[in-house]
Amino acid sequence: MVDQLDPELLTLDVHMPGVDGIAVLRELKSRRSRTRAVMLSSLTADGAQVTTDALLEGAFDFIHKPSGNDVARNRETLLAALTEKVEAFRASPSSRSRRRGAAAPPARAVDSTTGRAHDESDASVANPVGFRCEALVIATSTGGPVALRELVPGLPGDLPVPVFIVQHMPAQYTHSLAERLNQASPMEVVEGVDGMAAEAGFAYIAPGGRQMKVERRAGKYRLRITDDPPEHGCRPAADYLFRSVAEAYQGQVLAVVMTGMGRDGVAGCRDIRQRGGYVIAQHADECTVYGMPKAVIEEKLAHSVVPLERLAASVTLRVRRSRD
Repeated sequence: MVDQLDPELLTLDVHMPGVDGIAVLRELKSRRSRTRAVMLSSLTADGAQVTTDALLEGAFDFIHKPSGNDVARNRETLLAALTEKVEAFRASPSSRSRRRGAAAPPARAVDSTTGRAHDESDASVANPVGFRCEALVIATSTGGPVALRELVPGLPGDLPVPVFIVQHMPAQYTHSLAERLNQASPMEVVEGVDGMAAEAGFAYIAPGGRQMKVERRAGKYRLRITDDPPEHGCRPAADYLFRSVAEAYQGQVLAVVMTGMGRDGVAGCRDIRQRGGYVIAQHADECTVYGMPKAVIEEKLAHSVVPLERLAASVTLRVRRSRD
């Protein structure tokens, strides 16, 4: 049916009679299909794990199946959620590129403050004066699992700074994401726990449904997991994390803003940049939804705009050169 209709977007249940959603996604990928999928998932540990795997396989996004016996209300809830995902997809680069029918030219790194393209792999690339990276922060939302799977495993296990990550996801899903990334990465990737020490060579993913921040006390850096209110409707929120890291590490922070809807990360990047840190935004071409990076670029907060496939190398180079 997909071959005949060639839809831009379809819905898949993670569990279907005779086949599961993961198998369908892999088949679509093997056929180089342009069709994307929204997964329907239950709010269970098993559902979270399978849905996380689906997102890592390239699913556009997911929707929780409504629970309860009120069929009319469940239908209304599901329709509202699906409408939101469809609207997000219609605004995504992948949908627009299909309507154009032509591939975009290869992306190059661009300084958003000057508009000049440059090569982020060039060893002559300079950091801001006085910048010595002490922490790396990453923010992402829709399309984030695939982007993180490209970035995090590409970072070396001996990266001399801790990595803090916000991925907009509910509880349980972030735990599964941390497990999957840890299996593929040279560094240790864990879900953040309150009171956990922040150490170089570790990546900490903010737990779904909670806020994560970093505090410095007596020269030690520790995670704090709180029930503080959502920001931009998100918990965890990038701005919440970024502000705390900017303060704890006195601005010596490298921020990366990747694919996702909305403006979460803008205020945090402004704080980091004003304190002397460095900001990288993901290039539009490989963003599932070009919202968060676009907002950072439009506010002229990004020092550079880098394609996804070069982010890991760019980040590693910039961290190491800042500490030479």
